[in-house]
This record gives sequence, structure tokens and C-alpha cells, in this order.
Amino acid sequence: MPPALSAQALAKRYGRVQALDDVSIDVQPGELVGLLGPNGAGKSTFVKIACGLIRASRGKAELCGAPAGSPAARAALGYLAELFRFPGWCSGDEVLRLHQRLVRSAGGERERGELLELVGLTQARSTRVDAMSKGMQQRLGIAQALVGSPRVLLLDEPTSALDPAGRRTVRALLEELRGRQIGVLLNSHLLSEVELVCDRVVILSRGRVVAAGSPNELSRPRGVEIETDEGVEHFADARREQVPALVERLVHEGRQIYGVRVIATSLEEEYLEAVGGDTA
Repeated sequence: MPPALSAQALAKRYGRVQALDDVSIDVQPGELVGLLGPNGAGKSTFVKIACGLIRASRGKAELCGAPAGSPAARAALGYLAELFRFPGWCSGDEVLRLHQRLVRSAGGERERGELLELVGLTQARSTRVDAMSKGMQQRLGIAQALVGSPRVLLLDEPTSALDPAGRRTVRALLEELRGRQIGVLLNSHLLSEVELVCDRVVILSRGRVVAAGSPNELSRPRGVEIETDEGVEHFADARREQVPALVERLVHEGRQIYGVRVIATSLEEEYLEAVGGDTA
């Protein structure tokens, strides 16, 4: 099975501006990949190339083995833009019906009902868009991206307008998509959300990939904290595998152990180090 999304050595130049420079990213079926980077890093250019809206100056992008922008690639793609607008007079059901016509989906009422249930909007099926909260509109946007059962999903800031409960709903939805073997590229500035749901992250800065890997692979150990009856002790050079020996030593010394915490750098710390001064 080909990757859901494969970009190899992509480059894009706008006049004197090099928006992308030798960027390679793969998203496998059922994999969630977070695309991170400051404003102007090249994320939007990458997404536009993947959608077939613009052409790369060099390199290639494919969706499910089909060239980006081709009819086969468009049929495999679902997309939610960061700044989207639905007609305010339309109900949630009518918005999905419109997008079914646009992508020529034969899913009908059953598909619309399943998608509204998936994003927690079953009770808002007849609610007009202009009567929905921003969070409800955001979830409706995710539902429209799933019309036609795409194999690749590009989500641009899908949780930006959501409260904590709404973000939890989206996290559960992303887990469901993983089970359906849908590849997801998630573009977000909410690093805590990316760290929770993504299998891998790719960090862009000034048009280049500056870091890539799973959140665990990108984090670095910062020691171990052990809470005892005499307070919290920090073992700065200790690693996870040394915890049993440390606990055994403290118990042998007569200490009571109340908790152990292995400390590592967060995704936010690794992100800031990777982009350096490029934090616009």
C-alpha cells in the first residue's frame, strides 16, 4: 500500500523567496503526523502543493500513489482550511449535502448522519450555521472534510476554536480515523494537542525540515525526581532505567517513597530549540 501522502524533495520559490527547500514528508495510512513551524516557515505552501492548488518548483507530491492535483489524488483527499466559511443560512445537514454534491459522494442521508454523530453534532442537524458556536462550526468543518470517505486528511488548526471538551472530542475523532487507516496531516500551533495525538511531528523553519520524529524521540532526558518523606530529590543525570536502583538505595537508607517522576523535555522546548530565532 502506498503512503497516504508522500512528498519528496519539494521546493517552491516565489521570485526571490524560497518558501520550501528540499522538504520530504511521508504520512502512512492510519498515521497522524503533526506539521509544526512558525509563521512563514512554509507550512501553508506545503499544504497547497499537497492539495494541488499550486505546483512545486522541484520535487513531487503524491496522495495514495497519485500525483497531487490529479483527479485520483483529489478523490482521496479531505481538507479543512484554517479560515473556512459556510453559508450562515444553511443547516448542518445542508452543508454536508452541498459537499456531497461537490465531491460526488453517493453516501446520502446515512453518510451525513454518521458524520454528524462522529463529530458530536447529531442534535444540531437542523441548526443553521449562523446559530452555531465557533466550536460547533469547527466540528462541522471536520465533518465536511470527511465527506466521501477520503484516505488522506489535511487539517489546518482543527482545534483552534474549541474549548477543552471540544478538543477532547476531536482527539477521540482522530483516534477513530487512525483505526480507519486514514492518514492525517495536522497543522497546528497547539503543541500540547499535537503531543497528545500525533505519532510523529515534522518541524519546518525557513522552508526546511529542522526536526522530525515521534514526540518521544524528540524529547531529551532531564533526570529523575523522587518524592520522599524528607522532600523531593532531583537526580539530574539519572535515566529511566536507573530508577529501580535509586529507589532501592533510598529505601535502604530508611526513606519513605511517595512518588517518582522521570523528567524529559517537552515538545514545546524541543520546538523552540529547533526553530531558534525563527519564531514569528
